[in-house]
Amino acid sequence: MTPVVKPVVRIAPNNPVFDLPVIVGIEEGLFAKAGLDVSFSATYADREKDSAEKPILSRLKEQLYECGSADSYNVCEWASIDRLERGKRGGSIAALRAAVAAQAILTFDERLQTPRELSDVPVVVQELTGSHYTTLQMLESAVGREHVNIVNGGLPQMRWAGLKNRTYRAVTVMEPFISLGLKEGAHIIASSFYRGGEVVAPELTPEQRKAYYDAENQAVDLINADFYKYAHHVAAHAKGALQPHELLRIFVHYKHVDYYDPALFGRAYDWMKARGMTEGQSQHAALVVG
Repeated sequence: MTPVVKPVVRIAPNNPVFDLPVIVGIEEGLFAKAGLDVSFSATYADREKDSAEKPILSRLKEQLYECGSADSYNVCEWASIDRLERGKRGGSIAALRAAVAAQAILTFDERLQTPRELSDVPVVVQELTGSHYTTLQMLESAVGREHVNIVNGGLPQMRWAGLKNRTYRAVTVMEPFISLGLKEGAHIIASSFYRGGEVVAPELTPEQRKAYYDAENQAVDLINADFYKYAHHVAAHAKGALQPHELLRIFVHYKHVDYYDPALFGRAYDWMKARGMTEGQSQHAALVVG
């Protein structure tokens, strides 16, 4: 009897807090039960080679996708649009990702307590990622667009290290670095929750996408039933500085993936166009699949 060959789906890693449903789906055999061979095409250690100076499409997950070594990756909502417009491979946004995470502006500086006190103060982010887009949104209404001072500091662990050694006055980070910052005496100036887009290759069939997201949704249910069973995957990003039980539950939660509907896409795209972050030539139907 000829063995059944499972379709192979390779995932380019983002940060563990965003990838947790994929990690759990692999760990608990949910993708295998759905008839898929799912694995990461690189390690989280490989991601640490991404420097702040790297061009967008030369970052690990984008590069793996563009060269065909990965079939999918997740990135923040606005960046999913940006990457498809920049890239040459093509593809689609197949869903809004399961992670609903916060980015928080952290500081140790007692002079900085509210968003209005960040007028012209450098806030360190990773360029054109969730930390960048959400920082603009958190600060523009408080200080005016012309007084938002964004600095590119690379990966979240690099931004946290710069804040801790007082190189930076304020940084925007997500978990586990929010929990770690609070543990070590930093305070939050502002925070914002957001979704991400699941970028998928054109080669993945509708049936494969459905099987993949059905399995991922099962992983979400397991996470929500016992978050701290899996929290060590997220806490590991802090390299031993934060124990899994110290990861706060309030700055990330998980839900079933959703279709990226035209209204939500339109609001994000109009916001990007108004800030010169896109030429604005794409249509929802060209970038999004159901």
